[in-house]
Amino acid sequence: MDNRKRRRELSQDIRKKIIDKHLKGAGYKTISKQLEVPVTTVAHIIQKFKTHGTVANLPGRGRKRKIDDRLKRQIVRIVSKEPRTTSKEIKGDLQGQGTSVSDRTIRRCLSQSGLHGRRPRRTPLLKKNHKKARLEFAKMHVDKPQSFWENVLWTDETKLELFGKAHQLYVHRLKNQAYEEKNTVPTVKHGGGSAMFWGCFAASGTGCLECVQGKMKSDDYQGILERNVLPSVRKLGLSRRSWVFQQDNDPKHTAKNTQEWLREKRWTILKWPSMSPDLNPIEHLWKELKHAIWRRHPSNLRQLEQFAHEEWAKIPVDSCRTLIDKYRSRLIAVIASKGCAKKY
Repeated sequence: MDNRKRRRELSQDIRKKIIDKHLKGAGYKTISKQLEVPVTTVAHIIQKFKTHGTVANLPGRGRKRKIDDRLKRQIVRIVSKEPRTTSKEIKGDLQGQGTSVSDRTIRRCLSQSGLHGRRPRRTPLLKKNHKKARLEFAKMHVDKPQSFWENVLWTDETKLELFGKAHQLYVHRLKNQAYEEKNTVPTVKHGGGSAMFWGCFAASGTGCLECVQGKMKSDDYQGILERNVLPSVRKLGLSRRSWVFQQDNDPKHTAKNTQEWLREKRWTILKWPSMSPDLNPIEHLWKELKHAIWRRHPSNLRQLEQFAHEEWAKIPVDSCRTLIDKYRSRLIAVIASKGCAKKY
């Protein structure tokens, strides 16, 4: 071990004991032996007490900070205005002002201010008309009674991949265990296959789930609705007179023949703003479903479909109820952000 390694700072209690023994007449070597503290340290503590009348740490010790409070506020303002600004870019700006600071120091300053580097969240590309439609939807429905949302049948499609992207971003492993099977994610050429599913749910639980065979066209979509919507309405106990059908603006959903088919059904349809997955609470259930399936490691598409139906049926009613109970807060968040995408 390096003898020059810095010793741990003495506690206030030990320092006070050194002074007490010194005032009682004990010599430096005696104090050093009794408290197991180097003689030179004892001498420094006593000299400090004689000079300053205290053994506490004095202000101004250590290296002076390169970033003072004014400069810190300036750095925070830069990244608050443009979060994508890098520490190297900030360093260049400060050098132009005559201040030389390392990018590492800048990153530490930002971390101390609570501004940590994070990957930006992926959100739909919202144009001005999208934000306007989302804002109008939120304002129009924010004061709807809870009973209205409890009678909405939420629907959507999702794709489940057999060997898709890693469902976990990280594994906890030792340095030399990167290629142990438990620490890897299996991949195959061309993704290994996937399946599209249509599903629905309401406050009272999950409804039907159907695997889409082949590429879904508008006629196929109408067939799925015919087979699944009303059975789900009955299963979930929705009001036959006041239940509401929700769907997004996928081209299959808005096709002329689909719109005609829906008019013949005389269902009450929730007018939906485009580019708004964050307003559909079923997205939470899709995520829950995918994690449940991935934990079971399906090895083929047949197992993928089987696990999907089993796990969909296991989703607790409480989870569905909570999503709907908190739906109004989503609308409030959209209004507060003037139509921008929100966390879901």
